[in-house]
Amino acid sequence: MKVSVNSILVNLILSAFKLFAGIAARSGAMISDAAHSASDVFSTVIVMAGVVLASREADEKHQYGHERMECVAAVLLGAVLCITGLFIGAAGLQKIFAGDQGKLVIPGALAMAAALISIAVKEGMYWYTRNAARKIDSAALMADAWHHRSDALSSVGSFVGVLGARMGFPILDPLASVVICIFIVKASYDIFADAVRKMIDESCSRETVEQMRSVILDQKGVRGIDDIRTRKFGARVYVDVEICMDGNLPLRKAHDTAEKVHLKIEEKFAPVKHCMVHVNPVKNEDGGMNEEMTK
Repeated sequence: MKVSVNSILVNLILSAFKLFAGIAARSGAMISDAAHSASDVFSTVIVMAGVVLASREADEKHQYGHERMECVAAVLLGAVLCITGLFIGAAGLQKIFAGDQGKLVIPGALAMAAALISIAVKEGMYWYTRNAARKIDSAALMADAWHHRSDALSSVGSFVGVLGARMGFPILDPLASVVICIFIVKASYDIFADAVRKMIDESCSRETVEQMRSVILDQKGVRGIDDIRTRKFGARVYVDVEICMDGNLPLRKAHDTAEKVHLKIEEKFAPVKHCMVHVNPVKNEDGGMNEEMTK
């Protein structure tokens, strides 16, 4: 939350400065870039709201919690960003096809300075947010970090557009707005796709599952793994595993081992919200079950 609040403050100041520079220097690309920074403020607010709602405790109607509210917020965020990008691109195309290049306004030097400042600030915010995301293992913060990086790249497009316009190619300024549109639409697609994957119970990566297997097999008494399934639930993960144990063991001892597996998975893998463990009797060499467990 601290990083997100800082992000909002920086984006508010930066978008206001870029809007002023765009109007004063008569640069459509810089005004579009300011709109991109302003949309980042809105996106961060949506992410924060989603995280707050997702952190609510489970209740009678939502017994598995509210983690998917973060995904709902992300879908909304993707839609808003896409609409913003399309409006910016449409405005740029309208200027390009409105008439000859001689009627296009050549932006002032202030727009170039604003673009350079934006590139430096947004790249710095990218590394600041990225380090925080890695420190607390937050997917939401990492997504916000890439928002800062995409804004820095769009400011590069603004700089190139303004520079080209001042060098005698005024069409490059509105063309830069179209490039910024592409960046925003691409970012909105990535956000939307990631949210959808988390809402349809996508499994963890193969590498993560193999690490879970290793942890489970390291527990004393576990003879093998019959099945292991994972599913993402918002930013959290549910794990269902079937382990093999000696069928002649007392029920209490088998339960204690299953409990150790359950606790170790939740301890070693922070995103795991719950691990359900089912115990199967290990098969004999002839393929049958241990006699005591078949009774």
